[in-house]
Amino acid sequence: MTVNKFNVNDKLEDLHKDAQKDFLRVGKGIVKSIFRSVQPADFENAYLPISKSQGTYLRQLIVDNDCKHVVEFGTSFGISTIYLADGVRKTGGKVISTELLESKAAIALKNISEVQLEGHVEIRVGDAMETLGNYEATIDFLFLDGWKDLYLPLFQQLESNFKSGTLIYADNVDMQGTEDYTQYVFSNNKKYNSKLMHDAKGLLTTVK
Repeated sequence: MTVNKFNVNDKLEDLHKDAQKDFLRVGKGIVKSIFRSVQPADFENAYLPISKSQGTYLRQLIVDNDCKHVVEFGTSFGISTIYLADGVRKTGGKVISTELLESKAAIALKNISEVQLEGHVEIRVGDAMETLGNYEATIDFLFLDGWKDLYLPLFQQLESNFKSGTLIYADNVDMQGTEDYTQYVFSNNKKYNSKLMHDAKGLLTTVK
């Protein structure tokens, strides 16, 4: 096997730097769409990453809880996927990740392959409600970071795959479109323990 130019942390550092440079350009693109509804295609060239602190936390959460079956909603360019995959590399697990846009999935797979984690990741391209429609395995960890209006319907679709101790981390719960999801998990406190994290940007839920 060819020796990799990057180790995982070096690659993540490079990707986070690229994402930071990309931030202003993305903002300008969103402003252009102010007179119409924002669509997933508006973010085709945008990184939309989790923060370093979030990524480090999620990776360690997977390791500490020996999570093997990990599902990710929203691959984007693969920054979060690399954190998750590096976690399951240590637990002997696998990440099933979903991405609506084929072009972003291809770049994500390239980034993941550069740190030799492709053996721990499967990227399913298309609408997550469809690509995860036949998911049958138990879920140890679910990461929600795709289109916000789909958080709740996708969560409910996958609920039958949860077990006691399943962890769900939803990013960007401070954004419009996530209200139904946050209300659902907080109101079902007999079934779920939920707490806001990372300056109320993330929501960690544990199945009782």
